[in-house]
Formats: sequence, C-alpha cells, structure tokens
Amino acid sequence: MGNSALKAHLETAQKTGVFQLTGKGLTEFPEDLQKLTSNLRTIDLSNNKIELLPPLIGKFSLLKSLALNNNKLTALPEELCKLKKLETLHLNGNHLRQLPAAFGQLSALKTLSLSGNQLRTVPTQLSGLRHLDVVDLSKNQIQNVPDTVGELQAIELNLNQNQISQISVQISHCPRLKVLRLEENCLELSMLPQSILSDSQISLLAVEGNLFEIKKLRELEGYDKYMERFTATKKKFA
Repeated sequence: MGNSALKAHLETAQKTGVFQLTGKGLTEFPEDLQKLTSNLRTIDLSNNKIELLPPLIGKFSLLKSLALNNNKLTALPEELCKLKKLETLHLNGNHLRQLPAAFGQLSALKTLSLSGNQLRTVPTQLSGLRHLDVVDLSKNQIQNVPDTVGELQAIELNLNQNQISQISVQISHCPRLKVLRLEENCLELSMLPQSILSDSQISLLAVEGNLFEIKKLRELEGYDKYMERFTATKKKFA
C-alpha cells in the first residue's frame, strides 16, 4: 500500500477518530498513527500479519475500541494496560499464550475476545476487571478453570472448544455470570460442579459435546433450580 493511500487514511482518521485498515497484509503497526494518539477512539487492524504491538499503543489515551483479529501476535506490551478508556478489545485468531501482568488495569473494559489463541488457563488478571460483560476464550488450550474465576464480573463467559477437564467450584460464586458456555470440552459429569445448577446466577449453561450425555445433566441435584432460572430468563427475552 502506497504512502499516499496511508496518508488519506490518516487524514480521514483525524476527522472521524476511527482508523480502519484491514486485510492489507501489514506486517507492522503503522508508525504514522502516533500522530493521532490524541484523536483516535477506534483502531481496527484485523486480518493483517502484524507480529508486534509497539509500546506506543499506550499513548492512545482516548481509545475505546481496539481490534487486531487474525494477526500474528505472540505477546502484548505492558503499555497496552494504560488504556483507561478501552471498552472493547478483539484479539481473536492470534498466537497469544498469556496476558500482560497489568491487564487488570484496563478498568473500562467491557468486551474481551481472545478466541483462537494459545491460552492454557483462564487469565487471573480478568478477575480485577469490574465492568467486564463478555469474555470469549473459546478455541484455546485451556485445561482447567482456577479458583480466581469466582471473582470474575462477566455476564457471559465462553469457554467452548478448549480441553477443560476441571472447573473450580468457585465459578458458581461469580456475582453477575448468567451465560456459561462449555461446549466441546473434556468434562466428565462428575467434574461439573453441581453448585452451578443449585447455587449460582447462571441461567444458560451450554455443555454439549463433552464426555457425558446431556440427559444425565437432568439427574443432577439442583437441575430444577437451574431450569427455573433458565425459564425465567427465557420469558424475559421472549
């Protein structure tokens, strides 16, 4: 892509606060964007070949939405965690194994998509995020869900298509969790905490494609209580 084309994109972005350049084969984060650190509210660089997110990302103080789906990121810089206004972060289809230690400082974050990466556990940093609504960790290599999950504030947690065989009973303590997706994992019925059914806020539990028949779920203690929540929620949205 020529310089003139990039220049035109930058001029538009300066007016709109939106910089979108997807599917252009970019191998690095456009350095010229640093001229717009005080303008941009949205950056979308999805479907490129970017391997590194530079530290200068931390300077986009107004940034609300950042999308880098389907790139080649293997790590994220600590500087990303300075984005106090960031509400939406889409990083699906990269090669991320972990999140920066300070990730819990992204205090405005509402939506986090990390589907199709190489995470091996539910990142403990997520527990500090107070406004988190939706977390998508599907299609990773997660094998267990740790105790820290009990502090997660999310309303929806998607863990489909992982390798989960163990889940902490603490998940039933999540104060706002309504939707829990665990399809296509390695769960035995005995490894599913019954308190999810009997004693949680969860009103939609998706567990198809595990190591048990769905109808066996109905025999568990607490299933009736779960169905009450499920039906009440359904009525609300009908």
